[in-house]
Formats: sequence, C-alpha cells, structure tokens
Amino acid sequence: MAECGRKALSLLEAARSRYESLQISDDVFGESGDDSSDNLFYSTSGESDSDHYIAEVGEEEQPPRQNQQPQRRAEKESGHSGPPGSLSQSQAEDEGWTETLQDITVPPFQETYGPAQKMPDTATALDFFQLFVPDNCIQNMVTQTNMYAKKFQERFGSDEGWRPVTAQEMKAFLGFVISTSVHRCESVLSIWSAGFFSNRSIALKMSQSRFEKILKYFHIVAFRPSQGSNQGLYKIQPFLDSLQQSFSCTFRPSQTQVLHEPLIDEDPVFITTCTERELRKRKKRKFSLWVRQCTSTGFICQISVHLKEGQGTDALSALKNKPQLHSLVAKQLCQNISGKNTIIFTGPSITNLSLFSEFSKQDIFCCGLLSTRKSDCTGLPQNMLVCSSTPAQRGQSRVMMKGSISLISWYNKGHFRFLTNAYSPTKQGMIIKRKSGEVPCPLAVEAFAAHLSYICKYDDKYSKYFIFHKPNKTWQQVFWLSISIAINNAYILYKMSDAYAAKRYSRAQFGERLVRELLDLDDCSPTQ
Repeated sequence: MAECGRKALSLLEAARSRYESLQISDDVFGESGDDSSDNLFYSTSGESDSDHYIAEVGEEEQPPRQNQQPQRRAEKESGHSGPPGSLSQSQAEDEGWTETLQDITVPPFQETYGPAQKMPDTATALDFFQLFVPDNCIQNMVTQTNMYAKKFQERFGSDEGWRPVTAQEMKAFLGFVISTSVHRCESVLSIWSAGFFSNRSIALKMSQSRFEKILKYFHIVAFRPSQGSNQGLYKIQPFLDSLQQSFSCTFRPSQTQVLHEPLIDEDPVFITTCTERELRKRKKRKFSLWVRQCTSTGFICQISVHLKEGQGTDALSALKNKPQLHSLVAKQLCQNISGKNTIIFTGPSITNLSLFSEFSKQDIFCCGLLSTRKSDCTGLPQNMLVCSSTPAQRGQSRVMMKGSISLISWYNKGHFRFLTNAYSPTKQGMIIKRKSGEVPCPLAVEAFAAHLSYICKYDDKYSKYFIFHKPNKTWQQVFWLSISIAINNAYILYKMSDAYAAKRYSRAQFGERLVRELLDLDDCSPTQ
C-alpha cells in the first residue's frame, strides 16, 4: 500500500513538473486542486474516469447511428470515404502532405505578461473593478437611465414614484445585482425577503421599491443611434467596446492563449446535478459569446458577442451552419495579436487548415483538436481522418506534415486528432495518469491537454462570480455576463498585485468586499 502511495505521489509530482514547464501557473490563484481531473487527456486524479469521454470523442469507432447509414452508404458508392473536403492519398501527395517529419521552432515570445500598471498595496476591490468599469462609465449609465425614464414617462404617463438616479445609487444598484453571485441567491429581490436568501446587512442601503424602479428604467444606451440602426446589440455595444479597451490596456497576456466559449449559463454544480428535463425547460440564450483567454492566469483578454437570431451584421443567422462561422469569430478574437508569436489553442469547431495557414502568416501559431464531425476537414488527408482496420496500441501516434503544419492522429482508447504548427512533430511528450501511469504522445498533445486542463478547472473559479440575476432582455443578459467577466479579471489583477500581499482575500471574500464597497457600507471587511 505504501509503495503504491509513493508511486502515485511520484507520478503526481512528475505531472506537476511538466505542467509548470508548459507555462501554466496555478499558484497565481492559490486555490487550485491537486490535479487536472476535469480535462479529457490530462488527469492525475485516482477518481477520474476518462473512458466515458473517450467513448464520446472516439466516435469514429462507434457503430453508425441509424440516420447516418444512408449518408455513409452514399459516400461509399461515390468512392468518398472521408469527411467532406478531405483529400485522397494521391491528392494529398500532390498538395504536399508527407510522412517525412521536420523539426520546427516557434520564434521566442518577447513580451512580458502580467498587469500593465502597478496598483498600490492599499488598492481596494472597487479600485480593481473600476479599472474596467470606471466612474465615467457609471455616470453614462446614470445619464442614459434618466433619459430613458423621462422618454418612457412622456409616452406612457408619469411615474410618481420615480426620481432621477444618482451615481451613488447606480453603484449600489450594481452592488445589489453582483451580490447574487457572492451569496448565490436565486433572485436579486430575495435580498429584501424574509426567506433563506434575505440579506439584511445590505438591504437597508436601498428600499426594494427604489431598486425596482432603477431596474425598470436601467439602460446603457437609451435610444437607437442614427448610424448602425440595424445592429441588434446597439444598447450594449458602447459598454462592450469600453470594456474591451480596458482589458487590453490593463493586462498583457502570456504567449499561450485559448479560444473558447466559457461557461456562462449556470453554476457548474447545477449543470452536473440537474436533470435533462430541467435543462430542456430552460430558455435558450439568443446570443453566443467567445473569449480569448490567457492560459497562464485565466485573464479573459477579449470577448466576442453575436446574436443567434435576427437581422444585422452581428447576427449569426447569415453564417448559420456554414464552416466560416467560427473562423470569423477566431479572426475577430485574434486581430490584435498578430506579429507577437502567440500560441493559440482551439476546439474542434475552430480548428481547420485554412485558418491555421492564414494565422501562420501573421505569426500566430496554433494547436487545435480536430473532429471529423465538427471540424472543417477541407484539405486534410483522408487516411489520417479515418480509423484503420488494424487495432492501434495505446499511445501510438501517426503524423503527416505540410510545410510547418502537422496533422497528428493519436490513440488513447479512441482516436484523437490534432492540427498544429506550434509544436515540433519530432518531439515527444507524456500524458500522466495516476491509474494507468505514463501514456506516450507527441508534445503537441501534451501541451493541448495541459493548457485546456487549466481552462476546464478555471470554469469552477469563474463561476464564483456568475451573476444569478436573469433578465429577459438579451442586451441585459450580455451586460451582466460582461460584468461577471470584469469582476473575474479584477480579481486576477488583485492576486498579481501588492494589495494581495497586504490582505490575502479569497475569491469569495474579494467579491463580498466589492459588493460592500459599491454599496458604500462603513464596514467593508468581508464576513466570514
């Protein structure tokens, strides 16, 4: 038993050593668990069970579903056995794909990542939050809310209970809504109730009726602008632009970053415990949000919001079910990092040869997971995308190259495919699992697993600031989600500043302190 324990510990130490060598810094948060058990490849947890996920990902080996049989029969008759756009062996050779591997090297990353400005050790939670939502932004909310209330009452009749909102009240209004993330209350109005989620310590700062009045008229942009009137997000776009600029000015990301859709619907605990019926009953979001996130700290560097329905340039309906959709999103998210030798990790919906080739010309290097069902496989060799009749050994891999781009097929209880120009195909890595020990793999696979492991674990951290207030209007949903992201980034800057050395607040304590400072309460110390 003792020997098994020592072996497990040595494997864990080896995993952490490799993890740290890939520039992943859990220590900046001080709250990470002992392993990366949520990731599909990289796990050092004895309780982890990757078989279930592998069974889903290794779908090429599963029996075809009933509705897929006619399609596969048609493919067989036409002589095309691979995904649409993939190349036969002779076509692949003509296009320059070869099994002769060459060593590649990514140019060094010259920038230093971290906060762009030094905050004093006396900086408060509100000071960090206002790096992203400054006083002039709050004053604009005050102006637009009062303008909307005035116009609304001119049209529909006066509201005797209304008086113009002030900047102090607007801060308190933000504080009340943000408190739903700190205390996990089901409704912001429950603060004033007598139930389980009541919070008398902050309820006395503003009456419920006054809060409801501000909530009724709250606006970022009161009226549709004369230009860009078809833009569906016009009521939130100025705030998103300001937020994006502040993200860029306050933080310099590391070389390794990831493009993905963050968890934004619910607390992960709810997602994993609720029934399928409960999930179906929930209203579907009318927007999609992608982010570019630093894998060394978790800082969200850029956001991209698109409507799923409607008219206008920001609606996804124009690109629905078309391969260029996620490529367009990726280009928008990466437009400010060209020429910096950044390494981008992508999921199957973004990974494709054309995009990676275009990014390579901009000195943006990529490593992405490939799926024959979700990815655009145009220009890729068929023989690398279909499973061979010969059973593969665990850890076995096969690689083909075209220029500096490598297509990797790696087996670990299922076939996983990767496209990359960020890691040399001649270099080997290792996936370390406590149950099964070391599984050999190309370095690109290990790097992808390690970095995505950090982001998977990060969803649990980010969810601590998920605002539970759920308005019906799409622009308000986007606004409160953006506020959640701003608080998340504020905490990261706090953890990397001298202020953290002075008062070491946890995520929960930082959020509670921010609420109390927004409400201008005398005692701003977090409750235990």
